[in-house]
Amino acid sequence: MKDENNQICLTGSEAIEILKEVNTIMLSLHKIGSKYEEYDDIEYCLTTTKFIDEWKVTQRLATIRRMIKEKFDLSLGEDDMDDVERAMENIKIWSDERKN
Repeated sequence: MKDENNQICLTGSEAIEILKEVNTIMLSLHKIGSKYEEYDDIEYCLTTTKFIDEWKVTQRLATIRRMIKEKFDLSLGEDDMDDVERAMENIKIWSDERKN
């Protein structure tokens, strides 16, 4: 990692905006989970999916990612990747385990 990427700086207002978004998502998902722990899984799944879609959770997370990523020096290294790309290269992401 480049030395200048070892420490990044967010303004207080940027950090507060990120925390507000994370708390909105996290606390809402917690409330959904708590409400439906005694109900059937289908209601829980439907409500969770509805929340993700209607509250634009993926767009909110993309905004958070952009706010953080733009603080890095994204010049390419010898491997034609920037530090963020390199760090994300082997993360685990969801995949459909039911593939044929």
